[in-house]
Amino acid sequence: MKLTKHAHACVTLEKDGTRLVVDPGTFTPDAAEAVARAHAVLVTHEHFDHFDEQLVAAALETRPDLHVYGTAAVASALGSHGGRVHTVAAGDTFGVGSIPVSVHGDRHARIHPDIPCPDNVGYLLDDGAVHHPGDAYCVPDAPVRTLLLPTSGPWTKLGEAADYVRAVKPERVIEIHELMLSDLGRQSTANLLGEKGLTGIPIERLEPGAGVQV
Repeated sequence: MKLTKHAHACVTLEKDGTRLVVDPGTFTPDAAEAVARAHAVLVTHEHFDHFDEQLVAAALETRPDLHVYGTAAVASALGSHGGRVHTVAAGDTFGVGSIPVSVHGDRHARIHPDIPCPDNVGYLLDDGAVHHPGDAYCVPDAPVRTLLLPTSGPWTKLGEAADYVRAVKPERVIEIHELMLSDLGRQSTANLLGEKGLTGIPIERLEPGAGVQV
């Protein structure tokens, strides 16, 4: 499977002619292009940096073959569109073309007691090839080969991120959700969490548009 990194939390996954986009939000400049080429959109939660509601709604209107998967809040915002918008929760499984997907986790990481925590799901794709956790450090109850690791945002903490990687025990870690870090911050984070840091696993830093096999 090929993974293409977009800005912030958005990635595209391609296998055997099937293309999925996860979390096309307003911080991702090429989100519309990514969605236009996708067979399905997977959304972890309703925050705008993960879910550009207007963009996804417009794509559903113009593309009768597009399916969207997300939390109840995401599905409510979009409407049914003839059954093409699917509500998912932890424990659910489904497939899009040649890519099987299982759903893990249920709540967004806590930012502050005054800020509500919405539902948040993570997606484990292609039998453990890739896990996208959204905005939470949820540990799937299945092996993970490639973990997409959020490294910036008001809810993140590097010590918790290190414990998360240790708990998941992936073979590979790719940084996402990095947009709030400067270049120096990204390098410092990679050093602290990476191969010679707290986890013993290199943190791969992909620039938007870069693709890798996973």
